[in-house]
Amino acid sequence: MSQTRSEIRALLRRHAVTPRRGLGQHFLADRNLVAKMVDLAGDPARSRALEVGPGTGTITRALVEAGFGVTAYEVDERLRPVLEESLAGLDVDLRFQDATLLDMKEFGAGTDWVLVSNLPYQVGTSILLELLQEAAGLARCVVVAQREVAERLIAGPGSKVYGLPSVITALYGQARLEFRIPPQVFLPAPNVDSAAVSILRVAPPEPQRRLAVRVAAAAFRKRRKMVRSSLRGVLPVPPEEILPRTGVDPTERAEDLDPGAYLSIAAAILEDD
Repeated sequence: MSQTRSEIRALLRRHAVTPRRGLGQHFLADRNLVAKMVDLAGDPARSRALEVGPGTGTITRALVEAGFGVTAYEVDERLRPVLEESLAGLDVDLRFQDATLLDMKEFGAGTDWVLVSNLPYQVGTSILLELLQEAAGLARCVVVAQREVAERLIAGPGSKVYGLPSVITALYGQARLEFRIPPQVFLPAPNVDSAAVSILRVAPPEPQRRLAVRVAAAAFRKRRKMVRSSLRGVLPVPPEEILPRTGVDPTERAEDLDPGAYLSIAAAILEDD
């Protein structure tokens, strides 16, 4: 079973470990929410779970007990004895490595991977977006993130929080906000609300989508400018020559374009190569 708040507190105390906010350590201490995450992860017979930031091992244990094989990355060496105790007797591939340096080739198309994580606040979003873009075997994600981040991942054009993370997520998957999480279910409690997001991977990494991300990144770097200006010098020919072929209005701005528009611009560029 996953750990309660008192169990997590006692486990940390036994090993003289204090959570570090600088590492984004806010350990989820609610069995019902952990169970919901594992349920959303899908069929353990068809996929292997990847966890980034297992912390005290509460989600890790729940995944193993549900039948998942688990590979977990933890950057904080102080948590080694904590996890050794928490995961004793369980078959977990536990790696004390920096998940920002993941070798994406390991998560290739030979295995269906599901990312199930209470993501570290500081680096979790960048790791998630890199996996979506580069891990060919990634089939699904079930992650906890700050509510603001979660809303950004599912946002569409017209939303105040629509941006590059929204575009990347939509280009590679179908995202859904599953449930909101109050601060008090974490140890220690963060200063913001959180939310769980699921992402069903719908498109593997391929040149057109990678190019669409680069085009979107350029547009959002100058988001106050019209795309005929923000994309000048980025496209192989002047924007006025490519955009009309895609149906994109050159006077629109980055936040006006849906992910499909960026994909259309990338397709037009590749046609010219």
